[in-house]
Amino acid sequence: MTNPPVIGVLETGRLPEELTSDHGDYPAMVSAWIGADQADYKVFAALDGVLPDTPEAADLWVITGSRFGAYEDHPWIPPLEDFIRACRDAGRPMMGICFGHQIIAQALGGVVRKSAKGWGLGIHEYAPVNWPDALGPAPDSLAIQAFHQDQVEELPEGAERIAQSAFCENAALWYPGFAFTVQGHPEFATPYARALLETRKGTVLDPAEVEAAQAGMDRADTRADLARLIRDRMLR
Repeated sequence: MTNPPVIGVLETGRLPEELTSDHGDYPAMVSAWIGADQADYKVFAALDGVLPDTPEAADLWVITGSRFGAYEDHPWIPPLEDFIRACRDAGRPMMGICFGHQIIAQALGGVVRKSAKGWGLGIHEYAPVNWPDALGPAPDSLAIQAFHQDQVEELPEGAERIAQSAFCENAALWYPGFAFTVQGHPEFATPYARALLETRKGTVLDPAEVEAAQAGMDRADTRADLARLIRDRMLR
């Protein structure tokens, strides 16, 4: 009998405490989003300094979102960057989400900064560009939840921009033979995205920006299409 594929989730952030009882955690969101019922999910709390012994411990690695900045001085970030480079060198596939998108770029020589454009909130739509054959036919667009200030502003050598918008030039990146990353949050279901915005309204976020993001929450997204892409093109 063939063993089920292993999806390793590198947990780099946690939900606000007041939302965990209703929405769980990032690894649970990732597994619910990707699906792959026959896959074996293994979670490593990277933000607690827990990392796999080897890139070969999973068939696909997923780095979650986080409230931390990739450029911040936290003791767990350099070892995570080392592991990212080890996965690249081993040819072990990796998927990066928001912080994951940023830390992969930074680990490989790119630059992440807090963008002068401010917060990206709610469903954002990105146009595919130079879509790689390895990911199948190019979609008409990528439409997923956004919740970020930081952006990848300088690409590492070998990275290819494959989706963009006026707000986020490097919205999705492709590292041939290694990684696919997105700045948005395809793992965010609408109820969580709405709740997260409300918890930050009037404190971290301007109420008018939150209201604008909430007003667009009924727009169609492509998170299911992205999950299918991960299952069909990266999980082999």
